[in-house]
Amino acid sequence: MTAQLALGTYRCRAIPQAAARAVASGAQWIDTAPNYSIGRAQTLLAPALATHPSLRVSTKAGYFTAATGTEAVNAGALTEDQASAGHSLAPDYVRWQIARNREQLGRDRLDLVLLHNPERSHPGDRPALHQAIRDAFVVLEEAAAAGHAAGYGVATWAGFEEEAFTVGDLLALAAEAAGEREHHLVAVQMPVSLVMMTPIVQVLNGQGPLPAATGAGLRVMAAAPLHGGELPGMVDQKLADLIRPGLTPAQACVLAAASCPGVTDVLIAASSAPHWSQAADAVAQPSLTAAQLREITGVLASP
Repeated sequence: MTAQLALGTYRCRAIPQAAARAVASGAQWIDTAPNYSIGRAQTLLAPALATHPSLRVSTKAGYFTAATGTEAVNAGALTEDQASAGHSLAPDYVRWQIARNREQLGRDRLDLVLLHNPERSHPGDRPALHQAIRDAFVVLEEAAAAGHAAGYGVATWAGFEEEAFTVGDLLALAAEAAGEREHHLVAVQMPVSLVMMTPIVQVLNGQGPLPAATGAGLRVMAAAPLHGGELPGMVDQKLADLIRPGLTPAQACVLAAASCPGVTDVLIAASSAPHWSQAADAVAQPSLTAAQLREITGVLASP
């Protein structure tokens, strides 16, 4: 089954308008973060979320703007040294950021809170990184127990590919954090595209994070399916027609990501009505088969 289309607000130029279009099209999820749109993304989304309470939102903790870092220092959630890094998994900060996310989004209960690129914490030191993730998961379990978050997960750019952690590692750390209770780790977010092809190639061979996530029943959000808007310019019409005749290069790229086994949602930062409509038309197509994905990735991998 082809994955669903969701609105991603990273590099989204007109968030309120994009949110309205996503809602009108029947999208169920909007993805955001406290550092997007120079720290304004969540407040820009709040009116749409208030008008449409059934709309689900995923947000993050990890990166923060300089202004937010100053606020966290003043609140005692970060030291000045921690704030200077622009990224933190420190429990006090994660706890503070969850409360701030709830306030900015106007939601007492967040649908999903993702640790944002946790691989940035303790690079090259796997044990220390895993301890930091576990400690952050403890805070996220507290938030779930208090009714402040329905679930949590990890949004990573390179963590899986760099083998900083596996889905199995994350599940084990979540189980440790939850103790005797059932854990609330429910999702992972990662780049899946015809540039970032590793997850596609791996899953076709029964390997990598996607089969593990599927086996654990995790939601998988595919980020950057157009690789920051660069990918359509790299795909000519001949390759687009190989993917699915009649689609534009951008639509073909979206369909490829949405067809990847295990992916449940594809995040599109479409600001204009035509771009959103074209992406929606792409995910409405029948999924590409495993054989088709093998052929496409094989063509792209050829010298």
